[in-house]
Amino acid sequence: MADDTIAAVATAVAPGQGSVAIVRLSGPQAEAIGRAVFVAPGRQPWESHRVLYGHVVDPGSGERLDEALLLLMKAPRSFTREDVVELHCHGGLVCVQRVLALVLASGARRAEPGEFSQRAFLNGRLDLTRAEAISELVTARSRRAAQLAMAGLDGGLQERIRALRHRLLDALAELEARVDFEESLPPLDGDALVQALQAVRAALLTLVAEARQGQLLRDGLRVAIVGRPNVGKSSLLNLLSRSERAIVADLPGTTRDLLESEVVLHGVPLTLVDTAGIRDSEDHLEQLGIARSHQALASADAVLLLFDLSHGWGDADQALLARVPAGVPLLVVGNKRDRLAPGASVAPADLTLSALQGEGLEELVGALLERCGAAPREGLQVALNHRQRDLAAAATLSLERSLEAAAADLPWDFWTIDLRAAARSLGEITGEEVNEAVLDRVFARFCIGK
Repeated sequence: MADDTIAAVATAVAPGQGSVAIVRLSGPQAEAIGRAVFVAPGRQPWESHRVLYGHVVDPGSGERLDEALLLLMKAPRSFTREDVVELHCHGGLVCVQRVLALVLASGARRAEPGEFSQRAFLNGRLDLTRAEAISELVTARSRRAAQLAMAGLDGGLQERIRALRHRLLDALAELEARVDFEESLPPLDGDALVQALQAVRAALLTLVAEARQGQLLRDGLRVAIVGRPNVGKSSLLNLLSRSERAIVADLPGTTRDLLESEVVLHGVPLTLVDTAGIRDSEDHLEQLGIARSHQALASADAVLLLFDLSHGWGDADQALLARVPAGVPLLVVGNKRDRLAPGASVAPADLTLSALQGEGLEELVGALLERCGAAPREGLQVALNHRQRDLAAAATLSLERSLEAAAADLPWDFWTIDLRAAARSLGEITGEEVNEAVLDRVFARFCIGK
């Protein structure tokens, strides 16, 4: 356990927002600092997991800073497995910051981002996958992302990775035993061992493939809605966001700047970007808007290219299509199908809709998510984050090399080199094999106070 005591505000702080704010302390001096700054009237016992009522008082001046509650959690029955004190103060900016300053002046140190969770990991309270799941739960942008984070916090990912690693370690033990004592041991069934390694590799490949879906649920997509002026981009933005975010008018050049709207569609967070209509223009302000549209097009994760069905596909639409970066998911959508003449061509639209009347919206959402690889996946229970996915991919490559050694009928010790590397990569996912630099990178992404 650490020999110093850390403190931080553990709740969001904003003026006029939130009725309660929590100052959290963890470490050997947590209870002593709590007793120094908190006065509980009457005969309230200072017992673990018991809430005390009183006031936060500056011991130097005797000034009451706030009316508050104090919760003491004695080690090891706390999140960090250290002595923890929480001061539940009034929300806002001033009260909680004054209480934190008093706690720091009384001997605590300001916590670094994620330091509470890091102590929980170092003290055996969490493995690394559960610690990362906490951060993902706090930052979840959709209900589905929160469900995935909760599955990780419950240990679902840890159990799957640990089970795969143990299978590799069992195989490694068998091989290393044959390297040292083959003469005194029964023959090893190489074919059965290869099948076991192939099964682990297949399971890892599935986890790596599913990581893409999890990434989209966590991070979302930035979708640029582009097209010529007056094709209905703003109407589509308003329809998808279910609000009047953009001005809709028949006058070309109405949208002069980028308009963004945050939505969640089928569990996937999307940032929709309504861009200025792209055309040749002498208007300086419109030129600036068009320049930003090109920038949005270049940086988007996906592009919705809208064209007007009542006018048909033209050279300007084709020129705009050519500007879409290669490899970016693209959906070409014909809008204003309510104005389309019977029998008229809709090429090259992937689908058609009427943004003004709301027709074709569900088809558009489904096609967009499918094109981006974000369509809801049945049975997705856990998903690797970026760090975990890279390690699982590295383990897969190591297993492939080990299987190549087996296919070449090389001696057992050639199998073990890459097999050991695969087991080490999986150990880094759960934190069973990890160094201090990795821990610092992982927990630095957490919010302060968690």
